[in-house]
Amino acid sequence: MDLLQYEFFRNALLGVLIISVSAAMIGTYIITRRLVAISGGVTHACFGGLGLGYFLGINPVVMAGAFAIASSVGVEWMSSRFRVREDSAIAVVWAIGMAIGVIFVFMTPGYVPELNSFLFGNILTITRADIIAFGIFTVALIAFFAIYYKQIVMCAFDRDFSKVIGLPVRRINYTMTVFVAICIVLTIRLVGVMLLMSMLSLPMMAAEVYFQRFGPMMAASVAISLISCVAGLCVGAIVDVPCSAIIVMIMVGVFAVFKASQPLLRRWI
Repeated sequence: MDLLQYEFFRNALLGVLIISVSAAMIGTYIITRRLVAISGGVTHACFGGLGLGYFLGINPVVMAGAFAIASSVGVEWMSSRFRVREDSAIAVVWAIGMAIGVIFVFMTPGYVPELNSFLFGNILTITRADIIAFGIFTVALIAFFAIYYKQIVMCAFDRDFSKVIGLPVRRINYTMTVFVAICIVLTIRLVGVMLLMSMLSLPMMAAEVYFQRFGPMMAASVAISLISCVAGLCVGAIVDVPCSAIIVMIMVGVFAVFKASQPLLRRWI
């Protein structure tokens, strides 16, 4: 409780509470559509925006957001318009983003500041402005899910059938793709490029052990994400190790416990 007297810890705690909810919701959609790799592809594509932002003297987060949205929409566009396999499209944007990032980071004079925070994350540097951005994004995401929940679920599970019955599949998929990109950009400051994929997949993988329906799985994912993030933040602050790595290790532990207990639960039932 003594940690709560520090403003930076309160900001970090509030930040992980908000972003863990949106990350769990986005992650459930990604897992359901079997697009876990897109989080890695878009995350590494963001590196191109970071490098270009540093080179041009523009806010690197804004440039990373532009690259994330462009790459995620590009994956959806190539897969739907040109029948390119989604994993192939993801590989393309992954490679292009990393290549652009390396080139512009190399061309930027001097040492590139704060690059480590984007690569490895630093939760304790979250500011009030970040919290406001997280809050606005999460409210918009929850509102979109509340309005289009049934359409999102149907498009995630069976895109072809959804087209046949007349659902706005393209609009739903493109909107969710943009949400995925924005979530990735906002979460980079939390866990960094290297660990972001784990945060968008591990809570859902753990929830999927016991829940197969979209709604319960998403609710369980939110609970696992909230508990893991708060616990990792506290443990990391107390023992003085990177909080992002502790959060991911806790999520791995939760998934391992759930997976190991599944046969025992089935036998007991």
